[in-house]
Amino acid sequence: MKSTVSIVTCKNYESSRVYRSVSQAVALLGGIKNFIKPYAKVLVKPNLLMAVEPEKGITTHPEVVRAVIKLLKEINCEIFLGDGPSVWGRQIQNLDELYRRTGMEQVCREEGIELVNFDKRRWRGKFPLTTWLDDCAYLVNIPKFKTHNLTLLTGAIKNLFGLVPGTYKIELHKNYFYERDFAKILVDILEAARPALTIVDAIVAMEGDGPATAGRLRQQNLLLASRDCVALDSVLALIMGIKPLDILTTEEAARRGLGRADIDSIGIVGEKVEEVRGEPFILPLTSIRQKIPRPFVNIARRLLKFYPYLKRENCIMCSACIKTCPAKAISIKKGRIIFNYSKCIACFCCQEVCPAGAIKIKKSLVAKLATL
Repeated sequence: MKSTVSIVTCKNYESSRVYRSVSQAVALLGGIKNFIKPYAKVLVKPNLLMAVEPEKGITTHPEVVRAVIKLLKEINCEIFLGDGPSVWGRQIQNLDELYRRTGMEQVCREEGIELVNFDKRRWRGKFPLTTWLDDCAYLVNIPKFKTHNLTLLTGAIKNLFGLVPGTYKIELHKNYFYERDFAKILVDILEAARPALTIVDAIVAMEGDGPATAGRLRQQNLLLASRDCVALDSVLALIMGIKPLDILTTEEAARRGLGRADIDSIGIVGEKVEEVRGEPFILPLTSIRQKIPRPFVNIARRLLKFYPYLKRENCIMCSACIKTCPAKAISIKKGRIIFNYSKCIACFCCQEVCPAGAIKIKKSLVAKLATL
C-alpha cells in the first residue's frame, strides 16, 4: 500500500493564504478527521530550535502553526503546543523567551491554546520523552524544512528530537555522536512517538550550513503533509536534489518498515516534485560524510574531519556554545572562546545554538581535497 504526500504552493506567510494552503494540503489526504478524532487531546509540536523571530527562517512560522490549530479547532480538539528547544541550561527562563520571540506565545494567546513545558518525562529505553505524549491522544508534527550539518536534512523525523526534554539531548549527542548512531536514535524516537500527521513549513526553507544562523534562506513556496514521516523526508530529499536514502534517518526508518522511501511507493498529490524543486540545494560542508561507502567509514572518519571554529568578529560572548557542548570541549580563557579539539565530537551543537552566526566549519586537509 502506498503512502501519500501532498504538496501545495504557498507564496508567503499571509495568514489567510497559509490557512487555505494548509487546509488544501490536509484535504488532499482525506481531511483532518482522517488523522484526528473530534474532541481528542492533541499535542502540536513545531520546530522551535532557538529564541529568534520568525523572519530569521530558523523556526516553524507561527502562521503555519495557527493554520494547523484552526483545523484542529474545527473538530473541537483540546490542543496543547510545546517543544523542547536546543538552548539548554535554565530551561524555564529560556522557554518563556523562546515562545515569545518565535511568535508562539501570541498565536496561542489569540487562539486560546495552552503552551506547555516538557518538564516531565517518561523513559523509553535509551532516552526519555515528554509525558505530554502520554497525556495526548495524538501528536501533530510541524517541522521546518532545513539542511543540517549533522543529519543533512532536518524535516519530519529530525523534528521529533525536540520531544526529548532538556539536557537529555546533550547526553544523546554525547553518547551517539557518529552520524549513523545518531540517526538510529532519531528513528527510535520516531518509532516511539508516531505522529498522526506531519505538516512541513517549506514556504521559506534553509540550505547550506543549517539548521540555524549559519544557514542560507531559500524561498521554496511550499507546504507538504503526510501521515508518513519517512515518505515526507523522502520527498524533501528529492526537492533538495538528492536521493532519499542519502538521508541516514530515512534509510534507517525505511529499513525498519516505519514508512516508505521508494518514490514508486509514494503517491504524491497536488503539485509535482519536478515542477517545484528548482535548483539543487546548497548542502552543508559536512555532507561528504554521507557519501562514504560503508566499508570505508571507519578509515574515512579518521581522515575526513570537520571542526567548528569561531569567527571572532561575530562572537557576542553569550556562552551558549559552552553551555551546549556535550563533550565540554569549549571554554573561555583570557576573554576568548577556546575549542579543545581533542575532546570535540563534531556534533555541531555549538553552531546550532549560536545566536550570532559566529561558529563556522573548518575541514581537515583530506576533507578539503575530497570536496575539490
